[in-house]
Amino acid sequence: MRLTLLGSGNAGGMPLYGCNCARCAYVELNTELWRGPACALLEVEGNKYLIDAGLMDITDKYPAGSLSGIFLTHFHPDHVQGLFHLRWGIGDKIPVYCPPDNTGCADLFKHTGLLYFQKQKKFISFALDYLKITPLPLIHSKVTFGYLFEHNEKRIAYLTDTKGLPPKTLSWLQEQPLDLLVIDTSFSPLQESSGHNNLNDTLAIHSQLQPKRTILTHISHEFDVWLNQNGNILPKSVKVAHDNQNVFPL
Repeated sequence: MRLTLLGSGNAGGMPLYGCNCARCAYVELNTELWRGPACALLEVEGNKYLIDAGLMDITDKYPAGSLSGIFLTHFHPDHVQGLFHLRWGIGDKIPVYCPPDNTGCADLFKHTGLLYFQKQKKFISFALDYLKITPLPLIHSKVTFGYLFEHNEKRIAYLTDTKGLPPKTLSWLQEQPLDLLVIDTSFSPLQESSGHNNLNDTLAIHSQLQPKRTILTHISHEFDVWLNQNGNILPKSVKVAHDNQNVFPL
């Protein structure tokens, strides 16, 4: 099981459009520091699965027939916008595993094209190609699932977008020893949001779940600036995500 973080930013990304701060100016010149929409590629037994689809160049990166499926956390545009072009392609249907959000996003459900949406149920596990997946409800402004991926006794939890964890999700994960936790950490300790973790929220979850490693993703412009000044205070087992970063296995 291999996990690559394709994007590590929030909807605004990094550098932030129109921002003239010193950090954005530096990132603009150092493209390896850019942050696109938070999403990932999970590879298992020769199969490739996207986790979220905010990338606008999916059809360039992944030729027809190369994706075995897509896991959607929720239907906010920065997590599904890449599907609007992809759906009009020609070829085999691509299964899209998603939360039971009947409103979806715009007309994706009305004009699905080659996408085959399969609504999942919270805590009901299913299997694909030796991969076990469990959808986990999160706390966000839309119906949102995180996912626990299990393969060969290794466990990865991918949890974005969320503000803390629902008690049942927290207690369920505490029974699952995690090799890796990838979690929404949109803001610095100085900021609050009703739908996204700040660093204090994430460190509390890290302490409660005790994963071997935690990776911070869905990082905002403000948090990127803060991390550039304060990132050295993070615990050794907590790291900041970067675009196109392989995070499992190391």
